[in-house]
Amino acid sequence: MSQSFAVGSAAQPVAAAPRVGEQGRPAELDLRRKLQLALAVSWLLDGILQYQPSMFGRAFPQMLAGSSAGNPAVIASPINWSATLITHHLVALNAIFATIQMALGLGIAWRPTVKLALGASVTWALAVWWLGEGLGGVLAGNASPVSGAPGAVLLYALLAVLLWPADRDPAAPFVAGRAVGRGVARALWLVLWASLAFFAVQPAARAPRAISGMISGMAAGQPGWLAWIDHHAASALGSQGLAASIVLAVALVAVAVGPYLPTPLARAAVVLAIVLAVVIWLAEGLGGLFTGGGTDPNSGPLLALLAVAFWPAVPSPAATSRAGA
Repeated sequence: MSQSFAVGSAAQPVAAAPRVGEQGRPAELDLRRKLQLALAVSWLLDGILQYQPSMFGRAFPQMLAGSSAGNPAVIASPINWSATLITHHLVALNAIFATIQMALGLGIAWRPTVKLALGASVTWALAVWWLGEGLGGVLAGNASPVSGAPGAVLLYALLAVLLWPADRDPAAPFVAGRAVGRGVARALWLVLWASLAFFAVQPAARAPRAISGMISGMAAGQPGWLAWIDHHAASALGSQGLAASIVLAVALVAVAVGPYLPTPLARAAVVLAIVLAVVIWLAEGLGGLFTGGGTDPNSGPLLALLAVAFWPAVPSPAATSRAGA
């Protein structure tokens, strides 16, 4: 953490070193910095997962090529070209991919490079969203919140923008509004969660056994306790795909309008968003972290991280005075 000390006469007040606490300890990190560090950990985890032995096998480019299915040709062709290129240079390119993600995490964690790393993470995330996730299936007609739509890596880009270390609106009642302004932040939140509600009721997602099939499909290769959760959740839902989709969509809409509501209701919406993120993550099998083939923890943790960034709090007097100035 960078420190800034003023040098002056003996009469200069001790408060000139604002980042040091009363007992000489560094001041606590603010919430935005904590969320940036959580995002850094996510990138580091992605890099570690990308170094798994399975990622150096042909199953990896085959998985990437599979994301082109159902997409328009203009989207699918670059995905297939990229998968073919990776197949021919698998070890070198996969090592580069893993190293890039590790570098993004370390760059966000180190204050002097946080802006550079956040900016680079937006570019990298958008490239992976297209070439690695097939735009999350949003154009293929099979996107569902339960399967990770609109694509976990897209949430990395969104978080990088909302956690940018700048104070365009320092008096915003939630961290995500400080860099881009509360109006823009609320609009981005609305678009994200409303789109999740839309995906939840699409034909492929509301089919009788669609949700139960997605959940049971994540049980393969999981540890016993997680496979037990997936199997029992899938069994409980059975053929109630339409009812489950409607309930999920209604909850997602309630979350989407949360930032526009009075503070108590906005906080309730954030809590609901975190609960939904946990439920979705369990349905995703924790992103396959324990299967040896997962490339990231999927969308659940990122949705929860995003929700925390929208927790409405009373702005500090210092922030309010800066905004007035």
